[in-house]
Amino acid sequence: MTLHYDKAMENRLKRADGQLQGTLRMMQNNSECQAVVSQLTAVRSSLDNLIGLIVAENLKDCLLSGDEADRNARIEQAVKLIVKK
Repeated sequence: MTLHYDKAMENRLKRADGQLQGTLRMMQNNSECQAVVSQLTAVRSSLDNLIGLIVAENLKDCLLSGDEADRNARIEQAVKLIVKK
């Protein structure tokens, strides 16, 4: 099964990429440790949120499609993605 990623998901990832690039520039400019760690924490949080959104969409698709055996296998896979986090 392939999830169709929407524009909002793409935008979230682009925003996180921009934050990460900004953090790299901060490190290159020898910014304060606290500011760098704060930005890295923000990047991690935004990626965690994106992962949650993608897994939730995958789980929703699992619940709404396929036969019962296939659906159960895909739900199990979605749960493993959540627990892996």
